[in-house]
Amino acid sequence: MKNNHQTKELLLKQLTKTPIIQIACEKIGIARATLYRWKNEDSDFANKVDAAVQEGCLLVNDLAESQLISAVKDRNMQAIMYWLKHHHNNYRNRLEIEGTVNSIQELSDEQKELFNKALQLMGINLESYENKE
Repeated sequence: MKNNHQTKELLLKQLTKTPIIQIACEKIGIARATLYRWKNEDSDFANKVDAAVQEGCLLVNDLAESQLISAVKDRNMQAIMYWLKHHHNNYRNRLEIEGTVNSIQELSDEQKELFNKALQLMGINLESYENKE
């Protein structure tokens, strides 16, 4: 086997192409345990592994989006609906909440921030709702 430095470089390259630890290790002929040992021993290498996996994931995302766009062009209805649900507000899943407030308590600034962040994560724009009333 090549020296550790060369093997580590090969592993990092492989992870940018295939961001799955097990498969990358198999392709270059090392055990997963070796990778994790190297990560524990060398924080710089650990950071490089994480960056390589992230780069590999972005590559796979690009490939997946490309295939999705091809499916949309081929008039695949599932692909069309998926694209619209995730890229167009009118087709997103909606959540309606109804209820009665029995008591009113002022929220702390931290609670207001968390509440607004939760609404944002759900895709709810409180300002547009208030403008409708």
